[in-house]
Amino acid sequence: MDAVKIPRLDRSAFQIGCLDDTAEERQYWRSRSPQERMEALELMRQIIYGYDPATTRLQEFFEVAELE
Repeated sequence: MDAVKIPRLDRSAFQIGCLDDTAEERQYWRSRSPQERMEALELMRQIIYGYDPATTRLQEFFEVAELE
């Protein structure tokens, strides 16, 4: 998955289900490859927390520790 591509949500496609239907959900995700699972996880993270390419860097910080 290209991290720079901004994900779009298809609001016309949805499915109504019960939260207790975990066996079907588990079966679906077990049928996916580890790469597909990580891509889905990253997509959900970007949807929930947003994605701004300008602020995706790690912040630099320094801390001085006293040696005893």
